[in-house]
Amino acid sequence: MTKELGAFRTIGELSKELNIKPHILRYWEDQFAVLAPLKRAGSRRHYRPEDVEIVKTINRLLNEEGYTIKGARKFLASRRRRPEMVEDAPQPGSVPVSSAEPEPDYRGPSIAELKSIRDRLSHALDHA
Repeated sequence: MTKELGAFRTIGELSKELNIKPHILRYWEDQFAVLAPLKRAGSRRHYRPEDVEIVKTINRLLNEEGYTIKGARKFLASRRRRPEMVEDAPQPGSVPVSSAEPEPDYRGPSIAELKSIRDRLSHALDHA
């Protein structure tokens, strides 16, 4: 039995759906203020569709892109200040939001670049 896209998910359902252990989801609630599922009787958590998207984004940032928790917090905070910044490509037929002065799209170095820098620093320290 699968729920509709807009349905609320319990912590167990979300855990199974995204393959993230429930204790990790509870930990993320403590670490990310933006993640605040509804709590019902007995402190049972119910994740709204927007909570599910936040969890997916946190998971991607931490486990795929190599962000630290602090870095992921900053990313999510910047996204809240700039709601036009979405992670998906623009939908066909959509008009991009423009402003007088667009902000630069700086995402920082990639994991490969950071590893290269680390290796060069390590090599330099070995020969110092």
